[in-house]
Amino acid sequence: MVEVDAAFIQALEHRPKPAVVEAEGIPLIDLSAINSSDSAAVAALAAEIGRACETWGFFQVINHGVPLACREKMESASRKFFAQSLDEKLKVRRDEKNPVGYHDGEHTKNVRDWKEVYDFVRKVPTIIPASPEPDDREVVLLHNQWPNYPPNFREVWEEYVVEIEKLAYKLLELISLSLGLPGNRLKNFFDDQTSFLRLNYYPRCPVPDLALGVGGHKDADGLTVLAQDDVGGLEVRRKSDGEWVRVKPTPNAYIINVGDLIQVWSNDRYESVEHRVTVNSERDRFSIPFFFNPAHTTVVEPLEELVDEHRPSKYRDFNWGKFIAARNLSNYKKLHVDNLQIYHFSLSALNDLH
Repeated sequence: MVEVDAAFIQALEHRPKPAVVEAEGIPLIDLSAINSSDSAAVAALAAEIGRACETWGFFQVINHGVPLACREKMESASRKFFAQSLDEKLKVRRDEKNPVGYHDGEHTKNVRDWKEVYDFVRKVPTIIPASPEPDDREVVLLHNQWPNYPPNFREVWEEYVVEIEKLAYKLLELISLSLGLPGNRLKNFFDDQTSFLRLNYYPRCPVPDLALGVGGHKDADGLTVLAQDDVGGLEVRRKSDGEWVRVKPTPNAYIINVGDLIQVWSNDRYESVEHRVTVNSERDRFSIPFFFNPAHTTVVEPLEELVDEHRPSKYRDFNWGKFIAARNLSNYKKLHVDNLQIYHFSLSALNDLH
């Protein structure tokens, strides 16, 4: 029996099943029409995305406009960085004071993840609250830490993040249209964005039946744009029956999922869906998610256009920066309380308490 740190071991009910269920029906959407002058084609595309958001909360996109060569260079740079010695990687490590850089001790729901990550903010500097305390007005300016190796890393990263951001804005526009709103309805929230790009490395694991690369969770962002390699391991909790199903990698596609903020903005019309990452004992896995986040000053609440007497608001408002500051505390250490979630701001949950 291989000895593994107990911090990685999932509770029995969260361990992956030996039999993998391949996801049937996660939509594969062709984005070719996004730049079309044919308004009917754009409307049809938005409707297709709306159905995917309602049914799954996840979908894959092809013909998305991100050049393949650009993606391949980023994936290669990621592999080269993670192949270095731990001492080299720790030269750009992150901590509670500077949450940007390399880290190998992240927790999801208080269990350690079997992975290494390297985080970069999109906007430099990115401004975030210094603490989750409501009365604390202090802010922190985040700057990226660049590795010495590979030598062209920063250039490759800057080229890639521009392209992935363009795609994120296109998707935001289509999601707005799918909700019956103007295409630019959500755009202004992202002017001083707190988005970040993450490089994930999931090493081979000797106990893939006991640990997870990332435990079950929902993304706290607006939306996530994920590049994954051909190894696979991403699993989504199917809304229809609660079963964990594997998302089969599609070459050069991106996997998109709706985050908590779009769930709130849409007043629960779209749902942020739980997902996780399994690991295996044969192959390392790499992925690159882009977490599209608004400005830290954003007050998040259901959009007024989507609230009326028949569809009352389901959430009280909350500040995005303070929300994420509270959640980030649990990434570094095991806490003895649940992570802050959007359901803590649910008006029905509040009414249940009274």
